[in-house]
Parts: sequence; C-alpha cells; structure tokens
Amino acid sequence: MFLNLTDESVAVIQWGAVMCTSLVAAGFDLRQRRIPNALTFPMLATGFVFTGIFGGLASLAEAAGACVLLSLPYVLLFVFVGGGAGDAKLMGAIGAWLGLKYGLFALVCVIIAGGGLGIAKAVSRKQLKFVLTSVFVSIYAIILLLIGRRKVRPANFETDIKQSGGLELPYGVAIFAGVCIAALITGIWGVEWIW
Repeated sequence: MFLNLTDESVAVIQWGAVMCTSLVAAGFDLRQRRIPNALTFPMLATGFVFTGIFGGLASLAEAAGACVLLSLPYVLLFVFVGGGAGDAKLMGAIGAWLGLKYGLFALVCVIIAGGGLGIAKAVSRKQLKFVLTSVFVSIYAIILLLIGRRKVRPANFETDIKQSGGLELPYGVAIFAGVCIAALITGIWGVEWIW
C-alpha cells in the first residue's frame, strides 16, 4: 500500500523534502556561513533511495545525472572562486531528489534567485557597479580558460571578493528561495509548459 503512491503524491514528497532541507540549510548558512555535511549527505542518500524505490533503475540513473548537473556550476565556483562546497553538495542532493526535469528547472530558479539577492545586496551597499564589473570580468576569464587562451588564477577572484567589502551572500538562502519558486510554479502550472 505504501509503494502505490500516485505521481502527484511522489512529487509532493520530493518537493517537500527539498524545501524542508533547503530551509534548514539556509538557516545554517545564515548563522554559521556553512552548510553541514550532516545535512547534505543524508539528503543525497535518501534522495537516491527514494528515487530507486519509486522510479526504478531508469529514474535512479536520471537522479545521478541530475545530481551531477545541478552541482556542477557550484563545483566550478568552488574551484575558481573558493569558499565552501556546501552549496554544491546541497544542489547535488536536490538533483538526486528531483531528477532532471524538475531539477534543471529548480537550478534555473535558484540561479535567478541568487542573482536577484546578489543585486539587491549590491544595491543596498551601493556597490552594484563593482559587482557587475567583477561578474563580467569573471565570465570573460572563464571563457578564455575554456578556449585555452589563458590560465585563471583563483587568487585574483579571492582578492576581488575581499575588495568587495563583505558582499558575500549566504547562498543557502538563494537555494531555498529558488526551490520554493520552482515548487510554486510547477505546482501551479507544471513543468510541461516549460519543455
């Protein structure tokens, strides 16, 4: 009887788990400036178990792919900018729970929420010009790295961040906001209208 859940019930459990965990992660990130492994690793493991039970092997493979895809941008930020890897682990766990379709939509919403929160913080500190310049320079440096023309030095990014005067953003808050937005949109309209 427990294993005969409807697709809607499974989706509610998935989004509920992701929203609750990202809320707790946001709280940790605000208070301690970190997202603990004791939160992200159990979420990742239970996401794979849940997906395996209710979706089978094909869904489990999709969850593994979503885990990698959702964490990849944050792994790259960790490598090139520094800081903690809690955001990457949390996004990977979200991917394990949501799969590709919902996970990629959640990723887009998280990135938009992070950008919005970053811009709001930069405007409130009157440093929007510095932030936008740093973003464009960073994108340019990464493009040069990808085409093999220049080596990117993480120390330059860290120096820019220190010069920003404390514009660090607890990204766990952006993850929570983006996940809530994605859950609301998919709950109202469904993901099918996007794809």
